[in-house]
Order: sequence, then structure tokens, then C-alpha cells
Amino acid sequence: MPESLPTALLLDPGYMRHETGQGHPESSDRYTAVTVALDKAGLTAKMPRVAARSATEDEVARCHSRSYIAQARKDIDSGADVLSTGDTQVCPRSYEVALQAVGGVLNAVDSVMTGKSKNAFCAVRPPGHHATFQRGMGFCVFNNIAAGARHAQQKHLAARVMIVDWDVHHGNGTQDIFYRDGSVLFFSTHQHPWYPGTGLHQEKGDGPGEGKIHNYPFPAGSGRQEILGAFQQALTKAAAAFKPDLVMISAGFDSRMGDPLGRFRLTDDDFRDLTLVMMEIAGRFAHGRLVSVLEGGYSLNGLASGVTAHVKALAGL
Repeated sequence: MPESLPTALLLDPGYMRHETGQGHPESSDRYTAVTVALDKAGLTAKMPRVAARSATEDEVARCHSRSYIAQARKDIDSGADVLSTGDTQVCPRSYEVALQAVGGVLNAVDSVMTGKSKNAFCAVRPPGHHATFQRGMGFCVFNNIAAGARHAQQKHLAARVMIVDWDVHHGNGTQDIFYRDGSVLFFSTHQHPWYPGTGLHQEKGDGPGEGKIHNYPFPAGSGRQEILGAFQQALTKAAAAFKPDLVMISAGFDSRMGDPLGRFRLTDDDFRDLTLVMMEIAGRFAHGRLVSVLEGGYSLNGLASGVTAHVKALAGL
């Protein structure tokens, strides 16, 4: 794929309509911090946009049970403040915004899989990697990145999708959805012990998915040596064996030093280098196709600078 193709951005102020209440770490201020930082860096003016859209129930049902989808809608329509399935704050517009987050990621997958863009960064909220097949939890309603992987497979016939999660928290929802799958490789570095308590090294998948789940739990205080080391060694080896048709990143910036919800010590330079490893893998096996989806990151300054370093790397800047 020609290097001249652009990096696309999914930015939509509608994602601010998911309101989580005073003092909640996963607030609309996160979206503002990201967009202001990308503007100040001169990136939004240079990059084409991916439009948000509302995902259909059928598209969401590729990775969630119909009963959970109905329950989430019922909870939100009833005026609940929290999903009945777990610790996810919601407001009257949260179901609508969650569908827009999924739909925007699907549009980003379309852009990359059709060669319209080289890669894409999706600044969506609510985040998604804790949402399991039948449960929303951990600030998440629907699993945006899992829906994107299924979309690449069903619409664009991608046989193998690799999802790499560098959020400080284990992406238990993504693991749950693909644990017995085999067509999606899930690789996660995360703090342990920490929320949600899953992601032990011995969790490797089951049935057709055996060997396709790769967990690298690290203690508080871990940083570049541990996480970049896992990427450069274990991830590159796993990617060479798997040969993905599309590479996706659950890009959580709560693994950055100074985050209030994590105890990792990654820096902006580390996020750049992690991104470069991902781009090398995408270039080697997937014609450069890469879609990055925002997950956590709760220090507004840290989130802003981490995302900027990540997007600059994606764009080759």
C-alpha cells in the first residue's frame, strides 16, 4: 500500500453527549482534551475525517447477545444512572452515543480496508474493551473494537484480525468475545493485580481459540522495558505466526505515567515506539492496514500528549 495514503481521524462532538456525572474519570473532558491537543499539534487540519454513524443492532449483535443489547437499552431508556450489568455510568443519550461509537469504528475499518486511508485513529467514547458478550462494565457499553474486527471479517472478508491492547487494564471483554474463536488474535499488556482481575498468562484461549489469546500481566511500576519488550519479542513472534489481514489497537493511555487509575510508567516516547512496532507488523502482514480505537486514559494532560504522540507516529510525523 503506498505510503502516501493518509491517516484518518474519527472525531465527533456527539461523543460528548455520553454524560457520566460530576467527578467521574471517564468524562466528556477526555474528548475535549484529545481534540484540543490534536488541533494544537496541527494534525486535524492535515488529516481526513471518518464520519460517525449509528451502528445497527445487527452490527452490534456480531459481538454481543441480543438479550444484553435489549437490557442495555432498557436500562438507559428507564433513566438509570448505571447499567444493571456493571459499573458503567449512563445518561438518557448513552445508548445513542454507544451506537455512534461502534458505527464510527466500523466506518474507520471501511476506510482502511478499502484503501481510502492508510490507518485510522478513533477518538470514541464510551470506551469498549471491558464489554463482554453479555455484559457492559468498566465504563463500557458496547465493545467498539470487537465490533470493528467482526465488521472487517464479515464485510471485507478479512480472515484474521489481530487486536493489541496496551491499556493499563486488561481487556476482559475483548478476550471473552474471542476466547473460543481462533480468527482473532488478542494480545494484552496490563497491570496485575488490578481491575478487572483477569488476564493471567495462562489464559490462552479455548477450542479453536487456543493459543490465540496472549496475556502479559505486569506489576505496578512497569514501563518501557517490560511493555515494549513484550511487543518487540512476544508480539512480533505471535504476529509472524498469525499473519493478520488487519491490525487493531485498543489504545488506552491510562498506562502512561501519572494516570490516576493506573500505576504503569509509559511515556509519550514509549507510545510512539509501541505504535511503530504495530505499524511494522501491519506493513509486513496487512498491507499497512491499522485501526486504533481509544480506550482509557484519565489524566487529561497525559491523555492529550499520549494521543498526540500516537497519532503523529501513525501519520509518519
